[in-house]
Amino acid sequence: MVHNNKQTADYLLWGDTMVFSSLVFLFIYLPPVLLIYHIVPLRLRNLFLLVVNLIFYGWGEPAFILLMVFSTLVDYTHGCFIGKYRDKNKGLAKGFVISSIIINLSLLGFFKYAGFLTGVLNLLPFFTIPTVTIPLPIGISFYTFQTMSYSIDVYKGDAPAQKNIIAFGTYVSLFPQLIAGPIVRYKDISHQLNHRKETLKGFTLGVRVFIIGLAQKVLIANQMGLLWNNLNIASNSNGVLGNWIGIIAYALQIYFDFNGYSLMACGLGNMLGFEFLKNFNYPYISQSITDFWHRWHISLSTWFKEYVYIPLGGNRKGTKRTIINLSIVWFLTGLWHGASWNFILWGMYFGMLLILEKFVLINFLKRLPVFLRHIYALVFILIGWIIFYFEDMNAMVSFMVNLVKPTNGIISHYALTLIISYLPLLLAACVASTPIPVKLFHKFKAYTLCWIPEATLTTIAMALCTASLVSQSYNPFLYFRF
Repeated sequence: MVHNNKQTADYLLWGDTMVFSSLVFLFIYLPPVLLIYHIVPLRLRNLFLLVVNLIFYGWGEPAFILLMVFSTLVDYTHGCFIGKYRDKNKGLAKGFVISSIIINLSLLGFFKYAGFLTGVLNLLPFFTIPTVTIPLPIGISFYTFQTMSYSIDVYKGDAPAQKNIIAFGTYVSLFPQLIAGPIVRYKDISHQLNHRKETLKGFTLGVRVFIIGLAQKVLIANQMGLLWNNLNIASNSNGVLGNWIGIIAYALQIYFDFNGYSLMACGLGNMLGFEFLKNFNYPYISQSITDFWHRWHISLSTWFKEYVYIPLGGNRKGTKRTIINLSIVWFLTGLWHGASWNFILWGMYFGMLLILEKFVLINFLKRLPVFLRHIYALVFILIGWIIFYFEDMNAMVSFMVNLVKPTNGIISHYALTLIISYLPLLLAACVASTPIPVKLFHKFKAYTLCWIPEATLTTIAMALCTASLVSQSYNPFLYFRF
């Protein structure tokens, strides 16, 4: 992405050293953590997890451990009071929910949006506020939303208040999904905190899922990112087709980056006895933008639906109110991704498309052939990724113009040569973004000795990932910045 501010640069510093950190995590941190976790008595496993969670977080940003501990204490205390007064004094319990939300959003707003807000205020003629540069704690958007879900779930009676602060601290800081999601709602995991079962089958599944996620991140996302970067720097001369393939490469990069991390988080959760909900469901096979957002970053869209859209009234109060509610949700969805105008524009862009589909295009889309519905969805999704990528509005508009500018030709020699060199992986990535590989795998599993090639392929994938991490200097995790 185009990063112009020091805050983002500081934030991504840990990501830039990820070649070293990934190898240390895989071969020095993770093996002893898993070994000791399965050795210690059941009653001590949450305590052990809490300690290693904080070590993991402190590995990247030791100063912000105190912030996480503070958030944990605040939400644990509020949860206890909400649980105590929920049935006795509804008004008081609601007051504690509001207090919890205000504190959480204040912390998130201060660390993530203070600089953006001062910049906005300085656009006004009577404001001259010094620009604030505040390092952004990794994953603060994810764990803040999780702790907010706890207070709300307890208030609504969807989950009991957690009386054990060690178990609650484990939930807040759970290292598999701490820094890049998925967002785990408290009600989805409350029972597992104290009653999960670790099994050999679950551990084996977790290893396989983790390696699949790692391979998606290291072997596909990183390479698609390199292709995109190389095409993007020459976007004025790539030609129309060269630029379209460039943004397709970026779409594949961000999908395999985030889905890869989500799969790694789910795999690690399985190894520890947890079950996290699926975060992606082949979003690029969507037939509409509505369908896309049922498949992309499911944990985030579910969070906004349950904790913002439905409490605002959802679609129960007429067309006008539904449009207002959707607009609010998608403004906040864009803002959640970052303190930049392009993210707000991105959220409102998808909000507008969803409103149009719901009230204007729904019958028209139903009459279109499936193939055309796919094309329609993919074109608007790709335009959305252009908005998402470019913080510089002039660069954004220039790239969009280059997608249709006939004077640039169809494709330049540079772009064609580069794309041909990446073509096998590009095609493989396109296929891997569909359910085809999984369907073939399930057919293959019917054979008795299928575990032999499965284990072999898993081992090869792990070896290739390790070799790639050692040799590559380009290994960004895009969603760490959120």
